[in-house]
Amino acid sequence: MDSNPYHRIALRQFCEKHGYHLSDEYLKTKIFGRTNADWLRELFQDKIDENQLLEFEEEKESLFREIFDPHIKPVSGLIDFLQLLQDNHIPRAIATSAPRSNVEFVLNKTGVRKFFQIIINGNMIENSKPHPEIYLKTTHAIDCPPAQCLVIEDSLSGMESALKAGCKVIGLTTTHARAELQRAHFVIDDFEHLTLADLENLI
Repeated sequence: MDSNPYHRIALRQFCEKHGYHLSDEYLKTKIFGRTNADWLRELFQDKIDENQLLEFEEEKESLFREIFDPHIKPVSGLIDFLQLLQDNHIPRAIATSAPRSNVEFVLNKTGVRKFFQIIINGNMIENSKPHPEIYLKTTHAIDCPPAQCLVIEDSLSGMESALKAGCKVIGLTTTHARAELQRAHFVIDDFEHLTLADLENLI
């Protein structure tokens, strides 16, 4: 989903409420792709305890879901692409820093749950992206060596996480411009023209 414009609005509203005015650069490099617990601890440093952390996580994500709800839709071409993978028996997994509540919200709203056998969310890992844990855990779960896995990522921290795990990366330009995704092995604007031949060439 192209959720980052709505995350950006929710993040700004949340942070400004708590006295922080964040630049687009800070959002892109310090927050997008990371777990809430990770960036909240960094932003607030020692000013919040674990109970406040949980409250802030839910406050921000509830705000995001409220803002995103009227606009949520799959990136163009995604459903057909997922169907193509399923028809060709290619394993699929979700590896996201988002909390489970957001994952359930998106899957239920878009109807894409049926395409994914494995879902690893931010509540299931100890180390946030750019640490490779989430992708190592996901490749293990689908029983496929990282070098044989393709990761589609829209965040810089997620791209770094996948590369550290040893995966090939397809960059999606919903959060960053093509020039910012130079470390990706392949870059797409949407899923309209992504083919099996493209995937095979990367592996």
